[in-house]
Amino acid sequence: MTTPLHDDEIPIDLPLVRALLDRAFPAYAALLLSRLSSSGSSNALFLLGDDFLVRLPRQPGGSATIEKEARWLTPIRPLLPVSVPNIVAVGEPALGYPERWSVVRWIQGDVPPAVGPETSVDPTRRCLAADLAGVITALRRIDVPADALRDPALRWYRGEPLATRDADTRRDIEACRAVPGLDLDLDAARRFWDEAMTLPGIDGRVPPQWYHGDLLAENLLVRDGRLAAVLDFGGLSIGDPTVDLIVGWEVLDAPAREVLRTSLDVDDASWLRGRAWALSLAIGAFPYYWRTMPARCASRLAVARSVLADAAD
Repeated sequence: MTTPLHDDEIPIDLPLVRALLDRAFPAYAALLLSRLSSSGSSNALFLLGDDFLVRLPRQPGGSATIEKEARWLTPIRPLLPVSVPNIVAVGEPALGYPERWSVVRWIQGDVPPAVGPETSVDPTRRCLAADLAGVITALRRIDVPADALRDPALRWYRGEPLATRDADTRRDIEACRAVPGLDLDLDAARRFWDEAMTLPGIDGRVPPQWYHGDLLAENLLVRDGRLAAVLDFGGLSIGDPTVDLIVGWEVLDAPAREVLRTSLDVDDASWLRGRAWALSLAIGAFPYYWRTMPARCASRLAVARSVLADAAD
């Protein structure tokens, strides 16, 4: 059984996934199935043979992201400069499992480590920064067709103005005070957020653009220091793409962040709003995932510390 991460977690175990595969796609029956040691918070992940990954939503309603990826990754994939998931099959609800699920091609690579303010500067990260800028730029340049504007699945809170995060972020900062062993200056986080709520443009809207929405280390793969793939487009949406800047405070050191900023030609206000988004999403992870996803929380802690270190400079 996959480790439950949510109160409404759908039970998923290896026999169920094997049965779903054998029922829907008997051509895969001879392929070995194994659960990945690391799994996402949205989907349970299983390796199928050497070339495929099976992704099953963990919560009710998860079919929506599976369907969104199947619908929109096909036209978007050729326009991006790195590999993205190639969906080869979508399975239907069956055998008591209530959601749609997908089989995608396996992509080789390593998840980049999180980089905190205490991490030594590494010049090779500047190449990664340039690669990330290429992905973000490519996404923003993709035309938004009329049917995308009408698709409610392509609307997400992470594409809304930063001010919409105010109440939740303040609540999460206070909730973090009860997280045992969290080594983060929460008073500094609160002061930072107070200042963020005075930034220009926090209530504004921009012309809708494509954004990934969850551009963080766990959704990246690197090979030889270069970005090889961006994974999990379940958050793919259209709106304000500022949230995609958050990756700079997780996998890049300060000089590499400057490469990202320069490559994207981001104005000061947008960059600072991106930094605020990074803190908001990092802070939100601690009360929810502290016991269940320690690796994610360690990465988010690096994000929060990098944000606060930047703000103190």
